[in-house]
Amino acid sequence: MANIKSAKKRILVNKTKADRNKAIKSGVKTAIKKVNAAIEANDKEAAKSALLAATSAIDKATKKGVYHKNTSARKVSRLATAVNKMA
Repeated sequence: MANIKSAKKRILVNKTKADRNKAIKSGVKTAIKKVNAAIEANDKEAAKSALLAATSAIDKATKKGVYHKNTSARKVSRLATAVNKMA
């Protein structure tokens, strides 16, 4: 355990930020799973609406610094490609 006051504060701040990042990432994963579930069910309208929500969640996570911009672009691209491939 740290003895210096600033080090103690850094531990608390890092824990807070890690919890926040974990919650945001979890939300993004849930949104992606909803898109994939709609694709599996072959429901194009649900997939499109879920894609819109997932894209928004991914973009917000990127804006907050949870994901790198290239990572978010890759995730959105893969989801959009999967939805567009539906017949």
